[in-house]
Amino acid sequence: MQGNGFKIFLTVAFLVLSGYYLFPTFQNIYYNNQLEDLEGEAREDYLEENYGTMRAVKEKALKLGLDLQGGMHVTLEVRVEALLRGLARETDETFEEVLAIARERAATSDVSMIDAFVDAFEERDPDARLSRYYRDEEATITRRSSNDEVQQYLRTEADEAIIRAIEIVRSRVDRYGVTEPSIQRQGTRRIVVELPGVDDPERIRELLKGTARLEFRLMGEPRDLQRSLQQMIQYFEADTAAVADTAAADTLADEALAAADGDTAAADTSFDVGSLLDEEGETAPEETNRLLAAMQPIGQGVVFGAVSEQDTAAVNDILSMPEVQDMVPTGIELLYTAEPVGTTEEGFEVYHLLGVRSEAELTGEVVTDANVSFDQMNRPEVSLSMNSEGGRTWARVTGANIDKNVAIVLDQVVYSYPRIIDRIVGGRTSITGLDSRSEAEDIVTVLKSGALPAPVDIVEERTVGPSLGQASIRAGFTSVIVGLLLVALFMIFYYRTGGIVADMALLINIIFILGILAGFNATLTLPGIAGIVLTIGMAVDANVLIFDRIREEQSTGKTLKASIDGGYAKALSAIIDANITTFFVGVILYSFGVGPIQGFAVTLMAGILASLFSAIVFTRIIFDWMVLERRMNVSYG
Repeated sequence: MQGNGFKIFLTVAFLVLSGYYLFPTFQNIYYNNQLEDLEGEAREDYLEENYGTMRAVKEKALKLGLDLQGGMHVTLEVRVEALLRGLARETDETFEEVLAIARERAATSDVSMIDAFVDAFEERDPDARLSRYYRDEEATITRRSSNDEVQQYLRTEADEAIIRAIEIVRSRVDRYGVTEPSIQRQGTRRIVVELPGVDDPERIRELLKGTARLEFRLMGEPRDLQRSLQQMIQYFEADTAAVADTAAADTLADEALAAADGDTAAADTSFDVGSLLDEEGETAPEETNRLLAAMQPIGQGVVFGAVSEQDTAAVNDILSMPEVQDMVPTGIELLYTAEPVGTTEEGFEVYHLLGVRSEAELTGEVVTDANVSFDQMNRPEVSLSMNSEGGRTWARVTGANIDKNVAIVLDQVVYSYPRIIDRIVGGRTSITGLDSRSEAEDIVTVLKSGALPAPVDIVEERTVGPSLGQASIRAGFTSVIVGLLLVALFMIFYYRTGGIVADMALLINIIFILGILAGFNATLTLPGIAGIVLTIGMAVDANVLIFDRIREEQSTGKTLKASIDGGYAKALSAIIDANITTFFVGVILYSFGVGPIQGFAVTLMAGILASLFSAIVFTRIIFDWMVLERRMNVSYG
């Protein structure tokens, strides 16, 4: 094998490297097969014993795309309407009417929300200026700015909001631990997110949608809240028969009103939600008090009432009524607790409705760090650290409101409302009342990632189940095997001994492709498998060129050794030209394509590199060994 030492070294080195990078993949397959054979406690014990190893192996194993291992495909839409409202320094009835018209037009046409908003505004009054609502000194938007200048300003802000939203979504997904996520912009206000291997869709939805708006708010005065509750109950008395039914509730409110003077503690969570249902388990008839039919009045401290999850929509409708809003104390909002406080007999979760001040004393902008911790009872909580300004404000707020409750609100939901025992200095506090460690980790994730510039809605969602992914893997594996066998049989039939060597190169080629993908942490997708099948055909194409040139050399009377040398030399330029141009096509597809196209391009480029090496280097080593060392008479058909 004189003169082939370096070629042999390269071949062995590449095989060892491919085996090294593919070994975690085989380990991952082994562990998964072991898990499939176990059930119950044996499965849990196996997971506990091998958790660290399995996690490390999974991170290094060949990544599978959404179409192969299952997961979620989510399309998010940034609510530009909320961004327009948030950027406005002030709003009025005209602003809201124009915004409503723009929202309707944008939903039924291809026009952007901003263009629809500006057009609707100018149609209403051509001489009016948008600068009455929008001013920004840094962007040089003043009272004298034209509508075109304001429109360009709004477009810039919306574009930056989309970019910022993509960054935040990517950060949240990365912190969650999804491997090889795909996050891309679509159009002017949409973001497409593909998350392979996700097994908790509901948790992902909350993680993506959460705006991370953290607020520290004081709570309403118990006396005012109970008076408001009593007024609402009386307002919804339907007739004389309902008066008797609501008398007990009135008495309860009166007693709580008297008790509230001496005790502002959080309410006891024990209550009889079943009293809101009749004996058959149905909701009370329409002639009863409408409010009491949907909400159990608590009437203690800052707790306004208890609402079953099936009745939250009805209660929200009631609370949105203008006449009911007039009964709510000034500057107070009624918000739900994040975690249920109990369940009904039918199994529905029940939440408390709390009276919280509308104005926040502090926001999440002052939070510098957030971490998961555990209290003395080993319950999860989120520990927060504030900057110096936040620490001073927090000390002032807590010092001035001792023995009162403060609500920690995240995205308009109350996570905890502890009573202030003493003045808190140092800018440290915590979010308690969490259900699990995963919930605490998700809160930390959204807080550290930052607040979304505008709310987002999930407008499309597709979940690919693991079984469908396994079916895709089987189909892809079958296609590779069938394609490989057909090509291998043809090469042996047509090129005899040369065909056998070419088939050996094909197997080496596939190992190299998978090793390259694993080594560069690329993702194998269903289009990627199609790329491998295509590469199998392209790989033997190089051998076909070489073998035909060898046969041409043999026909001139040259020796087998000279024919092999001449065949490789004359075919080399054509092989390089064909493969390099195809490689450049793969680069273009990867640069400008998205999703499946990129997956195809990655395997195509890896396949071209691997096939060039196997066809030119590996087969030459084998032929030299057969001819020079073994003195074999090699047939090329």
